[in-house]
Amino acid sequence: MDEPRSDDDTPASPGAAPGPQAPAPDLAESLREIGAAGRAGLGAASDAAKALRVLVSADLSLARSAFGRALAFTGVAVAFGGSAWMLLMAALTAVLHDALGWSWTLSLATCAALSIAVTALGVWRAMHYFEHTRLQATRRQLARLGIGELADFMPQPGSHESTEQAAERVAEASADAPPKKGLGVDVTPP
Repeated sequence: MDEPRSDDDTPASPGAAPGPQAPAPDLAESLREIGAAGRAGLGAASDAAKALRVLVSADLSLARSAFGRALAFTGVAVAFGGSAWMLLMAALTAVLHDALGWSWTLSLATCAALSIAVTALGVWRAMHYFEHTRLQATRRQLARLGIGELADFMPQPGSHESTEQAAERVAEASADAPPKKGLGVDVTPP
């Protein structure tokens, strides 16, 4: 069964005149609205930039203050750690001399050897971690893009050779004398 239709539901006939429409907005009024919206957007962007500048400034101030305090407490930790290590070595020397009957020279030499071993371990690990400061992967990728001191030594972007293989090839070829930058400074291999 068909439901009854209201006058609004009836389809408009193709030849029928359109109903009343809202008048088109004035061009000047439209331009004023666009200008006001643009000024509002610019004001919001300016406010956001100011807030970001204040945030970054405050964050840098906090970081600077924290860095100073961290440096001071690191100095305290190093001083007290060093003195604790010396006292521990003195106590170990006394125990080796008194409890085990070792000579003072042998007791001191044993503690010195222990200190040297810990120092060597620390230097070895520090050198390992300093290798990460060379940004090897980033330098290889920049060289692959043609940027940086290694760009002349790396394969072209369409090449089948990997960057690591090219770095090894350059290292083998320059084992006697490392490659030089434009000013004659050695190029650090990646």
